[in-house]
Amino acid sequence: MNRRLAVYIAVVVAVVLAVGAAIWWQRPAAPQGNLSGTAVGGPFTLVDEKGGTVDQDSYAGKWRLMYFGYTYCPDICPTDTAKMAQALTLLEAEHPGALARVAPLFVTVDPERDTPAVLAEFTGHFHPAIIGLTGSRAQIDAMLKTFRIYAQKVPGATEGSYTLDHLAVFYLMDPENRPVAFLASQTATPRDIADLLARYLT
Repeated sequence: MNRRLAVYIAVVVAVVLAVGAAIWWQRPAAPQGNLSGTAVGGPFTLVDEKGGTVDQDSYAGKWRLMYFGYTYCPDICPTDTAKMAQALTLLEAEHPGALARVAPLFVTVDPERDTPAVLAEFTGHFHPAIIGLTGSRAQIDAMLKTFRIYAQKVPGATEGSYTLDHLAVFYLMDPENRPVAFLASQTATPRDIADLLARYLT
């Protein structure tokens, strides 16, 4: 094989590989949002914002719209909780009675600061149906592991202060606490959340 032919073959192979890579990276993304059959969720024991002990059976018969965040969050968590509240208002306006079949749960990732009283004040600013859940550090850590939620403390500017980097997502669990669907909070709108609920409740 002469040098010119070898170079030609090498160029052709490089082009084919480049085109193949481009096709690979431009493939349509796999469908997102379906949690059916995944290992997300499971039994839990926590404390609600009234100070009572709750577990997975406390909301039996209701669809659980779940969000994991914390009340000291400077921006994302309040924004996402407002989205949840707006979605619940939309759902009730468009499908009267449907809201009674939903348990909207705000689960803290920061139990050291988010006491039941703190959670009650926080959720009360958004919607009366939203229920804040906390617990011991061990209970919350077990919950985060079961629901595949990442949460990590980030030291603040002053001694002892911190924020938390965490997965921001809305989970929909069925009345038997089985995973159904999720929405990434960054892109989800109140309309998206309300439509997701309506799809299964109506």
